[in-house]
Amino acid sequence: MDPEKIMSDISKEISTALNAMAKAKTPEEKLICSETVKNLCQALGVFLDLLSDIAPYDDENEGIPF
Repeated sequence: MDPEKIMSDISKEISTALNAMAKAKTPEEKLICSETVKNLCQALGVFLDLLSDIAPYDDENEGIPF
């Protein structure tokens, strides 16, 4: 799977969950939405951490040092 598509889809889901949380009426609904947003943000963070680890080796001229 394409990491950029996955990150884009996760971002859309975060936006959807935030909109649902804004419309939630009970504390229980808000709690469920906030947990969903937290989990999605953590999932997105995994991809961002991976990209930051790979970024120094992304230059085509240098290549991977091992």
